[in-house]
Amino acid sequence: MTLDISTINIPTNPGIYLMKDSDKKIIYIGKAKNLKNRVKSYFTKNQNYKTQKLVENISDVEFVLTDNESEAFLLESNMIKKYRPRFNIELKDQQRYTYLRISDEKYPRLLVARRTRDGKFLGKGKTFGPFTQGSSKLLTIGTLRKAFQIRICKTLPKKVCLEYHLGNCEGPCEFKDAQERYSKHVSALEDVLKGKNQTKIFTKKLEEEMHQAAKLQQFERAKDIRDTLVRLGSLQTKQKMEYVDKSDEEYFGVGAQEQSVTVMNFRMINGVIRDSDKFFFDLVGDNSFSNFLFQYYSTHKIPKFILVSEIPEKMELLESLLSKQAGFTVRISRPTKGKRREIINLILKNIQLIHSKGGDPGLFELKEILNLPKIPKIIECFDISNHGVDFAVGSMSQFVDGKPHKSGYRKFKIKTVSGRDDFAMIGEIIKRRYYRLLEEKSQLPDLIVIDGGKGQLNAAINSLESLGLKLPCISLAKENEEVYVPKNKNPIVISREMPSLKILQHARDETHRFGVAYNRTIRKNKIK
Repeated sequence: MTLDISTINIPTNPGIYLMKDSDKKIIYIGKAKNLKNRVKSYFTKNQNYKTQKLVENISDVEFVLTDNESEAFLLESNMIKKYRPRFNIELKDQQRYTYLRISDEKYPRLLVARRTRDGKFLGKGKTFGPFTQGSSKLLTIGTLRKAFQIRICKTLPKKVCLEYHLGNCEGPCEFKDAQERYSKHVSALEDVLKGKNQTKIFTKKLEEEMHQAAKLQQFERAKDIRDTLVRLGSLQTKQKMEYVDKSDEEYFGVGAQEQSVTVMNFRMINGVIRDSDKFFFDLVGDNSFSNFLFQYYSTHKIPKFILVSEIPEKMELLESLLSKQAGFTVRISRPTKGKRREIINLILKNIQLIHSKGGDPGLFELKEILNLPKIPKIIECFDISNHGVDFAVGSMSQFVDGKPHKSGYRKFKIKTVSGRDDFAMIGEIIKRRYYRLLEEKSQLPDLIVIDGGKGQLNAAINSLESLGLKLPCISLAKENEEVYVPKNKNPIVISREMPSLKILQHARDETHRFGVAYNRTIRKNKIK
């Protein structure tokens, strides 16, 4: 039951609002300059489907006041990372990025930097990153340690260990000359991690190591270094997107389609595009490009220049917050000409390609996750609405390009099943639906979705096989939103934030709504 907003005393101050479901779990966090105006706006008519789904789940709203909008921005970001509400933007790419730490010790070590859930780094020392898979910086942490003679021992021993005899450490624990050289090794390593002529320095260092190993007849070690140099060389050849201005900057293109937004970025370091990624989020509540950028830079290195295809809302506030966080002036701008505009145009072309592939980014995800032969442009979803033996009906929604196609919806009176046997009822309506399409020689769907678990799915598959059809068919179990596929014992669990699951949920919810309405009509007519 939707919350009656008139029963809540809402302050007019700036701050954040925490929306909770019936289990008191936080499902959405937003910020506002005027809390009363913003929260009330959710409960007006004409909201999009995804915001409607949020409002339907709200049982309570809690408020935290701040002195100004800037504080609300920061608090909102921290609270989202802490509680991870299912309707907020949550970036899922963080596991792809590695941060490294040079410890705060007399003879520092190189470690992978660990973080708490809210993004704070653990341990003292200097943190570097993020480094991505495919980046020449992160060949392996072991290679960096060996190349720069960095110790790996947790506690400094009194005598040299095996690493010294393998040529991986000069032994600052025992030898004074090694102690004197150690700070130079650390300084050179820092230059690489900071990106200062990184490829040139690293390559030269490795070449010296390889020649030294060969002189000492450490042929296995020399071979390992040679292999590393080959990998490094191949990575260099891939870095073709050069740009004359050697400043660190990042590019973002934004494309909206229906109720979802696609963001694609190019990260440029020392004038070379090192990495690209894609992100998707729903247009729910305050979810916006501005919110996305602030969330993104809470866990990614902030560049001096952020180039965008469209100016984010509250840009001056965002620049101020990012500058304070980075310790230098950060500028956000929308280039209109030159090389920078060409890069933005390239990103927008890529986003258009993503959208043209499936009409919705979630459809492309479904193809990949479910291993479908093609993008599921036509999806048909089935449900049974069962209110006693006399009031069982079947319903079907049809989605085209990820959107409801209401003229394609169908309803079924159960004709051949007596008693409350949902499996048999699903089998009946599937057989009737696709027997008719075969008779009419009509277009078949790219994906069939059944509301239910393994039993409902098996019933549907049996009916399809009896018609000689091998159409992709899955089921969506409501309790844990698990996806069952034929011949797989265990279900597929799709993250609740992914557009693919949200398409399946929307189709399931529409089928259920349509079936309940038909069921209600039948019951009313019987009573009359």
